[in-house]
Amino acid sequence: MVDDARFEDAAEGPVALRALDADDLRVISALVQDAILPAAEMTFDRRRRRFALLLNRFRWEDAAARPPERVQAVLAIEDVRAVASQGIDRADPDLVLSLLALDWTPGEDGTGRITLVLAGDGAIALDVETIEVTLKDVTRPYVAPSGQTPRHPE
Repeated sequence: MVDDARFEDAAEGPVALRALDADDLRVISALVQDAILPAAEMTFDRRRRRFALLLNRFRWEDAAARPPERVQAVLAIEDVRAVASQGIDRADPDLVLSLLALDWTPGEDGTGRITLVLAGDGAIALDVETIEVTLKDVTRPYVAPSGQTPRHPE
């Protein structure tokens, strides 16, 4: 006899998601909101057409956790044709960025632009052939050093 699955049996696991359309991208955007990363942890592999970031994302999916937690995750964007940035001093080796959102602007024939919106009016624009974005947690969660949940006063 087979028992039905119970809610309690679902163990919390690492996030591993892929976005293939604008709706999917909104889900990943919500999960990376308030992620922080050193600017040195971004890379563009022109040959593979992949832009990747190693970020410390706030665990919004478990925001009620006490104390608040973060986890290191890789955010990878595929089929990248060009990268441009504004408001980022790439010469500063100690620069830390705060990611606010991923925005999608469609172009022609499935192409478009994914913009990584950063705190402090910075942005990274990625011209892509199509939406293919992955988010994968690569460490165990850890207590957020600030001990605080990010807030955005109005």
